[in-house]
Amino acid sequence: MTKKHADAIVVGAGWAGSILAKELTEAGLSVIMLERGSERATAVEGAYPESIDELRGAIRKRLFQNLSQTTVTVRNTIDQTALPYRQLAAFLPGEGVGGAGLHWSGVHFRVSPEDLRLRSSVVERYGEKFIPEGMNLQDYGVTYAELEPFFDKAEKVFGTSGEAYKVNGKIVGNGNIFDGDRSDNFPLPVMKDTFTASTFRAAATEAGYHPYSLPAANASRQYTNPYGCQMGPCNFCGYCSGYDCYLYSKASPNVNVLPALRQDPRFTLISDAHVLRVDLDDTRAKATGVAYLETKTQKEISLSADLVILSAFQFHNVHLMLLSGIGKPYDPVSNTGTTGRNFVYQTITSSRIWLPSSKYTNQFIGAGGVGVAIDDFNSMNFDHGPLGFVGGSPVWVNQAGVKPIAAAIGTGGGGTPRWGSAYKGALIDTYKHSIGVDAHGSNMAYRDVYLDLDPTWKDAYGQPLLRMTFTWKDNDIRMNQYVVSKIEPIARAMGATKANLVHLNAGQPFDTRHYQTTHLGGGAIMGTDPKTSALNRYLQSWDVSNVFVIGSNAFPQGMGYNPTGMVAALAYWAAYHIRTTYLKSPGPLVQA
Repeated sequence: MTKKHADAIVVGAGWAGSILAKELTEAGLSVIMLERGSERATAVEGAYPESIDELRGAIRKRLFQNLSQTTVTVRNTIDQTALPYRQLAAFLPGEGVGGAGLHWSGVHFRVSPEDLRLRSSVVERYGEKFIPEGMNLQDYGVTYAELEPFFDKAEKVFGTSGEAYKVNGKIVGNGNIFDGDRSDNFPLPVMKDTFTASTFRAAATEAGYHPYSLPAANASRQYTNPYGCQMGPCNFCGYCSGYDCYLYSKASPNVNVLPALRQDPRFTLISDAHVLRVDLDDTRAKATGVAYLETKTQKEISLSADLVILSAFQFHNVHLMLLSGIGKPYDPVSNTGTTGRNFVYQTITSSRIWLPSSKYTNQFIGAGGVGVAIDDFNSMNFDHGPLGFVGGSPVWVNQAGVKPIAAAIGTGGGGTPRWGSAYKGALIDTYKHSIGVDAHGSNMAYRDVYLDLDPTWKDAYGQPLLRMTFTWKDNDIRMNQYVVSKIEPIARAMGATKANLVHLNAGQPFDTRHYQTTHLGGGAIMGTDPKTSALNRYLQSWDVSNVFVIGSNAFPQGMGYNPTGMVAALAYWAAYHIRTTYLKSPGPLVQA
């Protein structure tokens, strides 16, 4: 029997995979997309009212990865034995068509120009010795000016709502003064402020900071994107993060890309297909296709292709590279090898501020991307010299809509009882009169923080699990503590009756039992040196030139912003160079 062939195979049906599949079919290629999870259609699973069932969605986590089949193992330090991550808590990878792009909230940032050249920026300002020993700080190898057209393209596809500060060098609005220059405004007007956002905005201004509206991939009005895909206006129902939007108001691959892609006869989507490996030829320098398991029949199937795109979730991309022998596995002892190197996460701590009883915060209202932030302590926007740490954090109020179960679970803090009349009083007071404020920050890469194959644990398919060696480091803890301290004057300006400011503590290890973010990065990073990066600046494998790896795995270190906007821009950037250069002359791409 002849093995089925496609010009390109795309692994993963999230944002990155959908973008690459759309771009490659437009270039005339036949594309097979493989998705581990099931088919998902907003008109079916996302229909009202089942789509806003909190128990079904956020608690039972119907859109997330099935950890009983495959998961990761986690340990804090190299001398520990890793154990499987068995219950979704700290991070929530998606599963099914749309991936994490279906259940995300909608906060749609670009990136700070200086974050793309963070090592160079730090060395230029503070010298080489400012970088702590063991910190693997690197530049991306691509500039903001090069990526800007692709950020713009992604925003137009996503239908992003926002307010710019500067367009083509001219100040045009009250956006983020720290943003890089833009070639065009946002495609949709900024979302309206919730009461908490407007309160934070006024207080942050009084405290001397520079508040701006979060860029949101939640449509502020009806919109048709460049692919002809339609979005409806957001009604602030609050069911964004962890849910598929029944109003088609939140950008997702299922709403913004796949409806157009599915109409292309060159495109084939295969769901319930768990990819086992990328097959390589005898030279180990060229991919010949992939092998996957039909999860419903347990039948292994091989496909051949001229081009393989890995565009699954961050750690799934790294896992597949390690299972397939793409790139040299990273060794923390010798600090050599690249696959698994520079694994990063994000620091986030959530504080709460209580207002007088005459102020009602209406927390049932919200949208995943709506809110107000300050960037005064993010990236390189402040003087790190006297502080002695690298990195930073935005601070924001991002009211996504508090649901009943979440309100009951998250009530109190500061010694409030978990039952009885005091608990009930705290629940009511917190729900009616408080504001959540997040410090959502960067996490640097370190020599002894990495990904590799676990020597003991295997998944349901008989393959080694991916092992995470990760914990918080002193640099990240001190950065978080400093930024959280800057919330205090905002609380005072709000007229707070009480504030519970939460920060990381010295020696505090990473704990998988509590949700933090699903913003994992690194492990197969981009760069200009094959000794310290798994991918070149076009996200092409240095070792296997017909394999491109698209996702936050490419980030050399963490940043303060949510990763989706950067992932989308990198996807369009890589697709552009595949279309304009690689397809004309397959092989390693050379920097222009």
